Amino acid sequence: MLDEALKTQLKSYLEKLTQPIELVAALDDSAKSRELDELLHEIAALSDKISLRHDDSEARKPSFAINRLGSDIGVRFAGIPMGHEFTSLVLALLQVGGHPSKAAADVIEQVRNLDGEYTFETYFSLSCQNCPDVVQALNLMSVLNPKIRHVAIDGALYQDEVEARQVMSVPTVFLNGEVFDQGRMSLEQILAKIDTGSSAREAEKIKTKDAFDVLVVGGGPAGAAAAIYAARKGIRTGVAAERFGGQVLDTMAIENFVSVEYTEGPKLAAALEQHVKNYDVDIMNLQRAEKLVPATAAGGLIEVQLANGATLKSKTVILSTGARWRQMGVPGEDQYRNKGVAYCPHCDGPLFKGKRVAVIGGGNSGVEAAIDLAGIVAHVTLIEFDNKLRADDVLQRKLRSLTNVDIIVSAQSTEVLGDGQRVNGLVYKDRADGVMHSIELEGIFVQIGLLPNTEWLKGTVELSPRGEIVIDERGQTSVPGVFAAGDATTVPYKQIVIAMGAGSTAALSAFDHLIRSPLPVPAEAEAEAVAA
Repeated sequence: MLDEALKTQLKSYLEKLTQPIELVAALDDSAKSRELDELLHEIAALSDKISLRHDDSEARKPSFAINRLGSDIGVRFAGIPMGHEFTSLVLALLQVGGHPSKAAADVIEQVRNLDGEYTFETYFSLSCQNCPDVVQALNLMSVLNPKIRHVAIDGALYQDEVEARQVMSVPTVFLNGEVFDQGRMSLEQILAKIDTGSSAREAEKIKTKDAFDVLVVGGGPAGAAAAIYAARKGIRTGVAAERFGGQVLDTMAIENFVSVEYTEGPKLAAALEQHVKNYDVDIMNLQRAEKLVPATAAGGLIEVQLANGATLKSKTVILSTGARWRQMGVPGEDQYRNKGVAYCPHCDGPLFKGKRVAVIGGGNSGVEAAIDLAGIVAHVTLIEFDNKLRADDVLQRKLRSLTNVDIIVSAQSTEVLGDGQRVNGLVYKDRADGVMHSIELEGIFVQIGLLPNTEWLKGTVELSPRGEIVIDERGQTSVPGVFAAGDATTVPYKQIVIAMGAGSTAALSAFDHLIRSPLPVPAEAEAEAVAA
């Protein structure tokens, strides 16, 4: 299962174990059980602090637990955690074995203080880049607090469970038998959902913060670059982000980031966050901005009001709120989201093995999705609004070579059909003759571009007809002291490297604005002037 290089690397990690751990395998006579048994024997042979035994009383086979001997601390994997989940396996071994987590001390304490019994089940796929964050967060919680239990389940391996529990997107998390949430979640996000008083406590902390020189709203590539460039100027810098990393977290392969031949979105997002943390930057994660209040006078403070009721103040603001997947906006789409309507073929594709699906969109993203899915599902129908595909020629040639793909152009999707529980069809109109058609299928993957996260700025800063923040060559918006960068703006070509450059430009422009701005009039002097 593991090549020699990986064994060597894993052995060096396992030297960090401080507590003896036991691998407990539940196996049957399937090929996957034999694979898992081989993997567990290889792991156990790498450290004298790891033992292995079998206990076939567990219902899910193949599966295995990682338990700390002499305690009730442990985690369980149902399946073989390779691919994106191999890191989750390594971290689980280390953390159950006593190696400390790098999570913030206050977050760790919050987990330990949770009261009540929590049994989590997470369905993942090995190709999902969003799943490891959730699996690792819940594994850590179960290590820190014995009242919390977690099992991570490979949905592709447990298709009967996936069907019975109507899991149609990953990661999907159940808590005590009921759906808890779906999609990427950080440890802090999970805690906020469980510990309902945490948002109010965080709001009170934010209210006590002094004004910033530069406040960055958004934590994607543009926001990270802006924060680094601002902090390097030695000025007070803050970042308020709904989720640090932004859209990059949902990106699979990145092959056009100059000087880096290949990386993946979550890895790049983690590197961005660590780089920002190397500077004196106040990072406020899980904070959604709801209103921008411009300064009332030159040199005054700009306010950003947050969803939790707190308000941040700053001399300058950089807006880098990024974008999100664009929806079709047709009846049934919202009703069947995560019930057959999906936006990430890499994540959710394995759940549709042997089924019929549609891909909406004929650009590069749509054609790439159709090519990927064609290797998993029974049949793919690609639907494009235009009268031709817009993807690169090399991708189109590959798509047309596949025998289980149909391509329909000049088609307007009009309705998602379902049985109340899941998708069972799609209606589209032939734009050439106006005739309506319906397709029977089990999944719809929407790949029609991005929508800027700027609704909260309407009426405050100038927006383009597409909802993008209008900026000049310096990143300046229509509001003095407010700059913007990245995919939320009118900058052409929404690319990571361009967003980083734009964020740097905005930070330098904000600094230039600060040094050229008049000093605010002291309150005493203003009062005297009014009295005179």
